[in-house]
Amino acid sequence: MKEFKGKVAVITGAASGIGKAIAERAAQAGMKLVLADVDAAGLDKVVAEFSQKGCEAVGLRTDVSRESEVMALADLAFERFGKVHLLVNNAGVAATNTAWTAPQSEWDRVMGINLYGVTNGLRAFVPRMLEANEEGHIVNTASAAGLIPAPSFASYNASKFAVVAVSEGLHHDLSLRKTKLGVSVLCPEWVKTSIHTSVQHEPDAKLTAARQADPVLMSITSTVSSAVETGISPDEVADKVFAAVQAKQFYIITHQKTTLPAVEKRMQDMLQGRNPSMMKFN
Repeated sequence: MKEFKGKVAVITGAASGIGKAIAERAAQAGMKLVLADVDAAGLDKVVAEFSQKGCEAVGLRTDVSRESEVMALADLAFERFGKVHLLVNNAGVAATNTAWTAPQSEWDRVMGINLYGVTNGLRAFVPRMLEANEEGHIVNTASAAGLIPAPSFASYNASKFAVVAVSEGLHHDLSLRKTKLGVSVLCPEWVKTSIHTSVQHEPDAKLTAARQADPVLMSITSTVSSAVETGISPDEVADKVFAAVQAKQFYIITHQKTTLPAVEKRMQDMLQGRNPSMMKFN
């Protein structure tokens, strides 16, 4: 996808962080925006900011884990603008937990937003994007944790590995059918966003108390918070996303100097029959 001016972008998780930065980059390129977020007040503020700058923008409060709400978002996009050219399934939530302590409700919450938010987006938008038969692109936000499993992020790792796998399969399926849609999977490491605070504001008070009683989880949560504070800006990520879309580049690795060696080490562990190396929090 080479040209953006006058095209339509749909972005979930757009009220803050990476989603907002991608929306800003899209607006700068002259795109029309359909923005979604579960934070209605934050979304309204962002849509108003874009509208004041002369950008055609519309927003809809959307819980991406609910298929009906994502379908409503698609209806809004196609009714308002007729077509969608760039779909960014970006909404996400973080969680620190272990596989043996995270209750089903925690797995449902994390998988519902991080994974089903993506698959709901694909079902809602891709059929109509294919029907339009125009050049377009899909970006699914995963994580470096979708390439290298981090300790004490059981449900988060699973959700992000699944997003990478879904995206790879999507790329193959669209390629086999010789469509005009490209696919990218975004795998960021540390970025200055508020996603890590979702761990601190989870809905289950008992789960929060149990987490606070585990010194390993608390140590990792603290380390992650510090790493995020010194991470790259969402604007840098947005620039990498648009460069990848233009180049039809599938993997968007924001921290190549650290992520790629870790991925290689993981592959070598498999090839050489070693036990898995532990991801280091830099």
